[in-house]
Amino acid sequence: MRIKLEKNKPPFKGAIQIYSEGATVQNRFGGDSVKLNALELSIYDTILGCEVGHKSDEMMRGIEWFMKFNPKAYMILLD
Repeated sequence: MRIKLEKNKPPFKGAIQIYSEGATVQNRFGGDSVKLNALELSIYDTILGCEVGHKSDEMMRGIEWFMKFNPKAYMILLD
C-alpha cells in the first residue's frame, strides 16, 4: 500500500520526530548546501537512518517526497 505524499506531512508509515528548527545541510560527498525547514530536515535525517538500517521502502518514500516537494534539495542532497 502506497502512502499519499502530502507537502506538510512526513511520507513514512510510523511516527518520526519532527525537529523544531531547520538547518543548512551540505551534500555529504562534498559540494553544495541547501537550507531545509524543520520538516524537510526531519525527513532528510530519516532517509539517512533508513539507508543505514537497510529500510529501502521507507528511504524511497522520503526520496520521492523530496523529488515532489523540494526538487532543488533533492538534486543537491540525494541525487
